Amino acid sequence: MKRVVILGRGGAGKSTLATALGAATGLPVVELDQHFWGPGLQATPPDRWAVVQGELAGADEWIMDGDLGPHDVLDVRLRRADTVLLLDYSFPRCAWRALRRSREQLDFWLWVWSWRRRHRRPLIEAIRTHAAGAELHVLRNPPATERFLANVRDGFFTT
Repeated sequence: MKRVVILGRGGAGKSTLATALGAATGLPVVELDQHFWGPGLQATPPDRWAVVQGELAGADEWIMDGDLGPHDVLDVRLRRADTVLLLDYSFPRCAWRALRRSREQLDFWLWVWSWRRRHRRPLIEAIRTHAAGAELHVLRNPPATERFLANVRDGFFTT
C-alpha cells in the first residue's frame, strides 16, 4: 500500500481517514479539495484538473482523499492507485457530519442526497476500469473503517 485513493459521499470522513491512515503508515496525505477548489469555490476545469492530478499522482507514495462528484476526473489518480478505499456510509450519517462541519451549498446537498443512487455505480465502474489491479476496500460504517485502520496499524496491510 503505497498509493491510496479514498472516495465516498460528502461528509463520510474521507479526510479524517486519510489523516489517520497517514499517521499509521507514514505516507504523505494529499487533500484534493485544497488543490481543486479555487476562490469562491470555483471548480478547476476538467482539463486543468487532469494535469494537476497527474502532477500529484506522479509521486511514488501518497494518500489522496477526495470525491469531487460530477466535477471529478477520476481516471488520473485511479490509474496510479494500488489501494482504493470507498466509504459507503449512509446518508443520515454523512448529512449529520456535513452539517456539523460547515454550511454547504445546494449542489453539495444534492450530490450527498443522490450519491448512492446516482454516483456510486459510476464510481465503482471507474474503479474497475482504471484501477483493476488495485485492492478495493468498501467500508460501510465507522466500525468497519476502524477495523481496517487497526489492521493497518497491526501490519496486515504494509507500505
